[in-house]
Amino acid sequence: MAVSFNTIPAGNGLMTPLFYAEIDNSAAYTPGNSNVALLFGQMLDTGTATANKPVAVGSADMAVKLFGRGSQLARMVSAYRATDMLGTLYCIPVEDATTGTKATATVTVTGTASESGTVFLYIGADLVKVGVAANDAATTVATAIVTAINANGALPVTATAAAGVVTITARNAGTLGNAILIRKNVKGLIDGEADIVGLGVEITGMTGGATDPSLTDAIKAMGSEPYEYIGVPYCDSATLDAFKALMDDTSGRWGPYEMLYGHVFTVKRGDFNTLLTFGKTRNDQHCTTFSLEPTFGSWDPEVLAAIVARTKIFIDADPARPTQTGQLIGITGAPVGEMFELTERNTLLQNGMATLKSVSGVVQIERSVTNYRVNSYGEQDLSYLDCETLFTSAYVIRYLKGIITSKYGRHKLANDGTNFGPGQAVVTPSIIRAELTVAYAKLEREAIVENAELFEKYLVVERDADNVNRMNVLFPPDYVNQLRVFALLNQFRLQYSEE
Repeated sequence: MAVSFNTIPAGNGLMTPLFYAEIDNSAAYTPGNSNVALLFGQMLDTGTATANKPVAVGSADMAVKLFGRGSQLARMVSAYRATDMLGTLYCIPVEDATTGTKATATVTVTGTASESGTVFLYIGADLVKVGVAANDAATTVATAIVTAINANGALPVTATAAAGVVTITARNAGTLGNAILIRKNVKGLIDGEADIVGLGVEITGMTGGATDPSLTDAIKAMGSEPYEYIGVPYCDSATLDAFKALMDDTSGRWGPYEMLYGHVFTVKRGDFNTLLTFGKTRNDQHCTTFSLEPTFGSWDPEVLAAIVARTKIFIDADPARPTQTGQLIGITGAPVGEMFELTERNTLLQNGMATLKSVSGVVQIERSVTNYRVNSYGEQDLSYLDCETLFTSAYVIRYLKGIITSKYGRHKLANDGTNFGPGQAVVTPSIIRAELTVAYAKLEREAIVENAELFEKYLVVERDADNVNRMNVLFPPDYVNQLRVFALLNQFRLQYSEE
């Protein structure tokens, strides 16, 4: 028998005439790179989704029905879809912890308006405008503020008023409510935002939110499904340690027995020293934590969702290109003068904390470094500095797996030099070596890897000495790098002297 069939029997095993054809796509393998994003977040009782169960979410309107209007997760989906309208997005909703408390803030209104005007109140990045007439008393204005806030059901808060004091309460319980900024007149006089003469409006920020929900059941609900971009809004050490174990290189999603891969993203708000200290406590190549200034305008879960969306768009298009300069649509950063300076951002990057920056008011990814800082001996190690290295690794491994499993999934294994006939489903070390060399050349044409000649020199393909059914391969790719720094010495002259 010269040809190895998968279905049609050999020789006289089939006697009925005449023509039979089987389909084999093993030689037509075509890789894809459309990966799935996953967001964790809290829902409300008004949502129809089942807690701790993954659900595909196609739009922001769908998220409102599933998770409840104004819920943390519904707002995350809205922020995600503002950037990535077409990508596949799953969410795993969680309920508020039974012992959780909701963050609250107060807006205290005093005096009487001497003129008509507008109170410009910001809930995170959302502007609530409240009209005020001349001679309006404090209680009247406070009631109007409550009406304006509650009229927008998409806000992450609700409001009540008593004796001129407005109490703003987060819809979801937990610590993340503390990060909802309540501010006034953010854009200042240049945009016509100013206090009304005679009327005092004093704000105390959101506090008191405590006890985030457990993600134990939600993590289990991921099962063996591949999620490439994982957004986790909780940035405490216990939660990140749980995901570190989930993504582990030995027994987790990056291990040889699961090979699901993926990368975890989170954000943390704080001053420079707080974030620097936090960065030094983490060491995980499978997690990227973005630094947010204390006065960063948009709410942390929404910033996270936008980062995941932008990363997905860029990495799906090309896993080796840097995500720097990626715009976070609809996200508001810290005010001018309150952003981290270049020296601060550089130090944060050196200590495992990713950074954002604003260019003409547009928030961008500056550099998406991972939490990985040192090797197992405590020595500084830059091998996993950027998350693009991890995405490139996953892309290359999936590509090779697709080739081997599609072409050689049911092949026999023989030594080089075996005199088998053409068409036989037999593979030898030299055949695999040639296959990997061709695959590497294709990856080089895609600018995923480089230095094909050195790769071929160091490539090792051999049969296992103790297991005759096993092939061992040392695959030594040289990944392309990213243009991160362009250094130029402008050695000027006032006049070139003539010879």
